[in-house]
Amino acid sequence: MKKVRVYELAKELDLESKSLVDFLLELGADVKNHMSSVEPDIADMVREHFLGTASPVGKSQIDGIPDAADVDEVVDVEEDEEFEARSWAKKRKKQSKHGDDPEIEDKKIDRIAKNAKGKEKRPAANEQQATDTSLELPETITVKDLGQKLSVSPAELIKKLMKLGVLVTVNQYIDFATAAALCSDYGVEVHQAKDLAERVFEEAEIDDPALMVPRPPIVTIMGHVDHGKTTLLDSIRKSKVAASEAGGITQHIGAYQVEYEGKKITFIDTPGHEAFTAIRSRGAQVTDIAVLVVAADDGVKPQTIEALNHAKAAKVPIIVAINKTDLPNANPDRVMQELSEHGLIPEAWGGDTIMVQISALHCEGVDELLEMILLVAEMEELKANPNRRARGTVIEAKLDKGRGPVATVLINSGTLRIGDNFAVGHLSGRVRAIINDRGESIKEAVPSQPVEILGISDVPEAGDVLVVTEDEQTARQVAHLKQLKLREQELRGPARANLEDLFAQIQQGKTAELNLVLKADVQGSLEALRSSLEKLSTDEVRVNIIHQGVGGVSESDVQLATASNAVIIAFNVRPDPNALRAAERERVDIRSYRIIYNAIDEVKAAMSGLLEPEYKEEAIGRAEVRRTFRVPGVGVVAGCYVQDGKITRSAQVRVLRDSVIIHEGKISSLKRFKDDVREVQHGYECGIGIEQFNDIKEGDFIEAYVIKEIARTL
Repeated sequence: MKKVRVYELAKELDLESKSLVDFLLELGADVKNHMSSVEPDIADMVREHFLGTASPVGKSQIDGIPDAADVDEVVDVEEDEEFEARSWAKKRKKQSKHGDDPEIEDKKIDRIAKNAKGKEKRPAANEQQATDTSLELPETITVKDLGQKLSVSPAELIKKLMKLGVLVTVNQYIDFATAAALCSDYGVEVHQAKDLAERVFEEAEIDDPALMVPRPPIVTIMGHVDHGKTTLLDSIRKSKVAASEAGGITQHIGAYQVEYEGKKITFIDTPGHEAFTAIRSRGAQVTDIAVLVVAADDGVKPQTIEALNHAKAAKVPIIVAINKTDLPNANPDRVMQELSEHGLIPEAWGGDTIMVQISALHCEGVDELLEMILLVAEMEELKANPNRRARGTVIEAKLDKGRGPVATVLINSGTLRIGDNFAVGHLSGRVRAIINDRGESIKEAVPSQPVEILGISDVPEAGDVLVVTEDEQTARQVAHLKQLKLREQELRGPARANLEDLFAQIQQGKTAELNLVLKADVQGSLEALRSSLEKLSTDEVRVNIIHQGVGGVSESDVQLATASNAVIIAFNVRPDPNALRAAERERVDIRSYRIIYNAIDEVKAAMSGLLEPEYKEEAIGRAEVRRTFRVPGVGVVAGCYVQDGKITRSAQVRVLRDSVIIHEGKISSLKRFKDDVREVQHGYECGIGIEQFNDIKEGDFIEAYVIKEIARTL
C-alpha cells in the first residue's frame, strides 16, 4: 500500500488537518505539516483510534500514553484535590478575619486613622499631579493648563518660553514638543495622549478566543500579463457562483464569494499586484492568501518576480497556479525550477510551497486549487469575532449617479448592520443600505464578506479603514480630526525612508532594517550590487532587498517603495517621467549611481552616520530626439522636442536609450532655428549638440539636470 497524505486522512476522518498533525506528533510520527505523508500501518492505527474500532488496549497505551478514560479519571482526581485545597484556604482566611489576633487589629486601627487624616486635609488636584513623575498631554495645550498640571505659575512658564524664543500669552496654545521641553526642566516625563480619532481607528485588543469563529479566507490573484489571471477568476466565478445562482451575478463590486464543499472563499476581483500594493500602502492588510499565476508555456517573467516580491513583502502565504498546462509546449517542470531559484520550493521537491497545475480556460484543476486554498486557510486558523462593532477595509469606491457615494467594503471583524454609524478615512456616514456580491439587499454583513454600502458623506479611497462608532456625533468628530491631520500631512509631506536621516533613526531606535528596491541595466550588475549591499547588514540595522529587477525605475517600483517604506537604488538606469512624478508626490528617495562602489559607500556611510550630502541633483527638463543632423566641423546635432520642463545652455545632460544611461556630459550648443539661445521651454523644438559625443540616435531622450548645493539638515 502507498503512503497517505495527512490532509487526505483528515478529510476521511472529518477532522481538521492541524488537529491530526498535533495528534501524529504526539504519537512520534515524522510529520511536518498537512502535506506530509504517513505509512499505511500508522494510518490504520489512526483510523482505528478515531473510528472507534480499536481493541480495549489502545495504541496510546502501547506507547505509554494513557487512554482518554484514564486521562479523565486523573483530571477528576486533580480537580477534586485542587477544590479541597481552595476550600481549606478560604476557611483559614475567614477564621483569621474574625479572630482576635492583636497584630491584625492594630493594623486595622492604623489604616482607619490614615483615612481619617486624608479626609481632614485633601491636597489640591494640581498638587497631587505635581508629585507625579509623568504626565499625559494632548497634541496642543494652553500655558495656563500646563501650569495647573505642573503646579507652576503661568508667568514662570512664559519666562522660560521667552528664553526659548517663544512669545505666547497665558491662553495661547503651545505644541507637544514645546510642552515636553518645559516639563523636562521640572523633571516630569510626558507622553502624548491619543486623540479620539487615534483611539477609534487603532487596532482593537485581541478578542477572547472563545468568541472567535472561523471566517472565509480572502484571496488575491497575481501574476504576469497574459498568464491567465482574469481567465482564472472568470472560470471560478462561472463554475462556482453562476452555476449556483439563477441569473448569475447581477453586478461587479470588486470582490465576490464562492462556495466549495460547504466552505466560502472571498476573491478580490482586481487581478494584479498594483491594486494589492495600493491598498497596502495605506496600511491595510486585507489579503490572507496570494495565488501566483504562471503560464506553463512562458515561465517566470519580470512581472511574475515583481508580484512574488509584493506578496513576500506583505508576508502572506503563496500558492502557485501553473496555468495553460493543456498547451502542447507547456513545461511545468521548468516553471518549478525557475520559481525555486526565487525561494519558492515545490512540496514535490521537499519544499513548503503548494503548486497546482491548472487550465483556467477548460476549468481543469480549478477544484484542486480551491481545495488547496481551503487547506492553507485551515492551517492559518483564520478567525474573527462577529459579536462586536464592525471593522472593514474599502476595496473600491465610486460616485454613482442615482445612489451617490458607494464603497465596496470587506468586513475584517464584527458585523455591519443597517443603521450603524461609522467613520471611514476622513469621512463619516450612516449605513443606509447593504448590497452583497449578487446584487441582493441584506440587513447585515459578517467577517470576510464583501458588500457595497450606501450612506457615506463622500467617496473614500481604496485602503481606507471603516470603523463603526458608538453614535453619529463620535463619527463626525473622528472625521473632522482626520481631515485636520490630512491637511497638515499634505502641507508637511509624508515621512519616507531616506539615506540622510537613516543614522538618526537608528540612534533613536526607530529603524530596525533598511528596505531597498534595486534596479540596474544588466543582471550581472544587479547580482553584484545585491550581494555587496547585503554584506553591509549590522546588529543595529539589516539591509533588506525587497525587490530587484533589470530596466528603468517604473511607477510600480515607486508604489512598492511607498508601501514598504523603502529607498530605490538605480544603477546605470533612470526613472521614467511617471515614476519621477510619483516619487515626488510620495516623497520616495530615488538614488542614481554610475559606479557600484559609490552606491555601496553611500549606504555604508548612511548606516555608520558619516553621510554628508552636500550636492543634490535636480532634473529640469526632458527632450525627445526626433531627427539627427551631421554638421561639418561640429559633429552630430540632435533635433529635439522638449517634452517636459526646459533645457538650459548651462545644464548638464545625460542621454537615455531604453531608460539606460549611455552618456553623461555638457551641452556644447543650444539653438532655436539658427539662433543661439540660453534656454528652450516645454513644447518647443530645438537643436542640441553634446560635447564629445556623436553616437546619438532618433528615439533617444536627453535629460537636463543641475547640481544644487544643499546644507546638511538632520
